[in-house]
Amino acid sequence: MSIAIVGLGFSVMLLLMFLSIPVAVTIIAVGAYGGYLMYGMPLVDMMGGVIWSSVNSPAILAIPLFMLLGELLLRGGIADRMYDAMAVWLARLPGGLLHTNIATCALFSATSGSSVATAATVGTIALPALQQYKYPMSPALGSLAAGGTLGILIPPSVNLLVYGSLANTSVGQLFAGGVIPGILLALSFSLYIFIFHGKAGAQATELIDMPLRDKLVLGKYLVPPMVIFGVVMGSIYGGLATPTESAAIGVIMALGFVALNRRLTPDLLIECSIQAAKTSGMVIIVLVCSLLLNVTISMTGAAQTMTQWIAAFDLSQFSLLLVLLLFYVLLGTFMDAMSMLVLTVPIVIPVVAAAGIDPVWFGIFIVLMCEIALITPPVGMNLFVVHGVRTDGGSYSDVTRGSWPYVFVMMIFTLLLMVFPQLVMWLPDMLAGR
Repeated sequence: MSIAIVGLGFSVMLLLMFLSIPVAVTIIAVGAYGGYLMYGMPLVDMMGGVIWSSVNSPAILAIPLFMLLGELLLRGGIADRMYDAMAVWLARLPGGLLHTNIATCALFSATSGSSVATAATVGTIALPALQQYKYPMSPALGSLAAGGTLGILIPPSVNLLVYGSLANTSVGQLFAGGVIPGILLALSFSLYIFIFHGKAGAQATELIDMPLRDKLVLGKYLVPPMVIFGVVMGSIYGGLATPTESAAIGVIMALGFVALNRRLTPDLLIECSIQAAKTSGMVIIVLVCSLLLNVTISMTGAAQTMTQWIAAFDLSQFSLLLVLLLFYVLLGTFMDAMSMLVLTVPIVIPVVAAAGIDPVWFGIFIVLMCEIALITPPVGMNLFVVHGVRTDGGSYSDVTRGSWPYVFVMMIFTLLLMVFPQLVMWLPDMLAGR
């Protein structure tokens, strides 16, 4: 009975989303109103205390801080110089600036925490050069959309922060778990470019022929993001700071680098703060609404019933994860990544925990599913973002055609992590002394 209720609620939410009802309103409608219909006002009254205790957490404060950090790097002139420094070193590789797109996205992800911000930032910087050197647009746009997804895998990651809050899992362990998969996924993207688009960028000769001294001079622009990433993550793993404190340290360092660039002005601070507040507000509102839904779900006992029901099939860990992989890929075709995360984690976590799957490993798995959702049409957010920063008036289908191969790369990469889970767990286990 409880599974039927959850299935009905999930179907209603999907229907409301198809009707273009905002995600937050959809979740409240099913969570709060559904709880009221089943259990009356006492349950609704209880929701406030549960939400406050969950949101009144230092980990949640890290979300706006990491958003602000990314905005400072973008608007402070650090991100565009970083792209130029990458380009002169990577343009010689088969695929040229397509590799630069991936590498810059990976490095920007290490300080941003947001896929949309990564795709928009690198796309805005890269497209003029890609058009200048006559790169084929479909592969170029696909590399930008796919590279942008690294923003929620390579730490710090807002999605991992949200998952840690929902699954009651250590954010530091999740950040550690995302480092190696993030690097390997970026290399997998570059390998695909090397094999299938190696002839692109043959006209970028002025980048290839640049003197070594000039390349070394441009290399100094890679220092700010690398230093910020090293200090932020090193302070967490060294036990010197919590994720929230390390985010604050990162913001202070970014302010210092922006000041060195002579770009630190009151207008820039106001613009960065407003944009970070808008993005953070969107994330936190969806998170709060999902907590409302979680209260109702927990009262129905659906998670426990579903765990028992799935256990009756006696699936192996690999089989269960394969089913979840197909489920999330399908779900991601019509639901945005953050909504998919907050709606499914409370239901799925008890199931995977009962199967003996480590919650840290599963956090990386579900973030990979969110990455696939970001570039899967028709509602892949990164597809719209990259298409939106174009200035040549091309077709939206250019982005979708260029992104599809990366969907399959990520699916194969996820299967690799399922076969070799230590690719995720080695660093968290080492840091935990296990």
